[in-house]
Amino acid sequence: MSPYAFRPSRRSFLKGLTVTTAGGIILPNILLRASETPAGKKLGIAAIGCAGKGGSDLAAAAIDNEVVALCDVDAKNLAKAAEKYPNAKQYRDFRKMLDEVKSIDAVTVSTPDHAHYPAAMHAIALGKHVMVQKPLVNTLWEARELHRAATKKGVITQMGNQGHTFDDNRKLKEWLDAGVVGKIKEIHVWTNRPIWPQGKDVILTPGTAPETLDWQLWLAATPDHPYSDGIHPFKWRGFLEWGAGAIGDMGCHNIDPLFYALDLGLPHSVEASTRDLTDVAWPAGATIKYHYKDHPKIGDVTVTWYEGKNADGSQNLPPVPPELGDTKFGNVGFLIIGSEGVVFNKADQCKDPQIFPEKRLAEFLATPPAEKYERSPKAGKPQEEWTLAIKNGKPFPFMSQFDYSVPLTELCLLGGLAMRVGEKIQWDAKKFAVVGKPDAAKFIKRAAYRKGWEYSAAKI
Repeated sequence: MSPYAFRPSRRSFLKGLTVTTAGGIILPNILLRASETPAGKKLGIAAIGCAGKGGSDLAAAAIDNEVVALCDVDAKNLAKAAEKYPNAKQYRDFRKMLDEVKSIDAVTVSTPDHAHYPAAMHAIALGKHVMVQKPLVNTLWEARELHRAATKKGVITQMGNQGHTFDDNRKLKEWLDAGVVGKIKEIHVWTNRPIWPQGKDVILTPGTAPETLDWQLWLAATPDHPYSDGIHPFKWRGFLEWGAGAIGDMGCHNIDPLFYALDLGLPHSVEASTRDLTDVAWPAGATIKYHYKDHPKIGDVTVTWYEGKNADGSQNLPPVPPELGDTKFGNVGFLIIGSEGVVFNKADQCKDPQIFPEKRLAEFLATPPAEKYERSPKAGKPQEEWTLAIKNGKPFPFMSQFDYSVPLTELCLLGGLAMRVGEKIQWDAKKFAVVGKPDAAKFIKRAAYRKGWEYSAAKI
């Protein structure tokens, strides 16, 4: 039996004994919903990254709270946020903000992937609660360090995979517990990402950074590199150094319902086929196979991830099972194929999963399973779920807190690791290494960190 399949305590996870998901609280035959009544004063909220997703994260976290500080490496973004929050102190460097503003209770981190780790670690070191956008980080080593640090400091955490708050996640888990598809035989997950350049489409032309942008602060802990509009402001996701590719961007959304509902944990082995993977960029298309062996819920099953396009320009997709009839796939979705039927979700995250064929749908829902998993009081609003938990003084068990989201992020990053190794790998969670492939260590931790930006849980 895989040692990664069971839910560990914080202590056992940190020791590397097991890595798995948070399975939620089982409340037999009744549905409870967490208290809507927060305790305590308004929180002092700070934002690291104020534009785009940063702006929406901040706006949601600000509800019933006070925005006390803003940080963005681009003065244009900072000025726009300041119009909405005129009383907040403004900074370009999050280190200076966190060190100086004592009224900060909680911090949203909504930057490019490479900057999540230093920003969150600096905040955690000062005892600040953090909400970090997905994926939490873009290296496996940083994921483990982030979890160790948050556990050490006892802060309340959240990852920004908003779909984890949806009621349909709990419904799917209840369905699968009740055997909706019988014995699970195959699981497939897909996305149309990347929608930015990857592989050989990546073009890097050195240029001059906009006057409003502090490029050195944008690079954060990563080594010096010339500015290019092929990186900033949008195309950084396609780069090995600054992004986590399509699996990092969308895996934490679309694999999440399965990771939660089936208590997947980490696989026995992983293999990936790629198209146009380069030394600097993630591939233009890829298929990742996560092989589970002797899993207590699903036995021996492969979870297959599809991203990007095939060489002919068509989307990389799984075959359509006959149970779906004329139903068409969307650009994103997942399939759970079993001996008794199929669950098909034609959307990001888990939104309105459907049971096929019609005969199985009618049979199963004639006596639907009872609602036994606690629902979030803030469905679709992970920022508000997080601030409510902080006010209540403890995380909700159904949150995408680091106890849950670090293993989920690790699963996604293992797919990227298999791409870069270029052959089937077996991950030893306890030793934090690829079995029999010591050279893979160069892909597990960032090759170099900028001087003065070296963060670790041991230093907190």
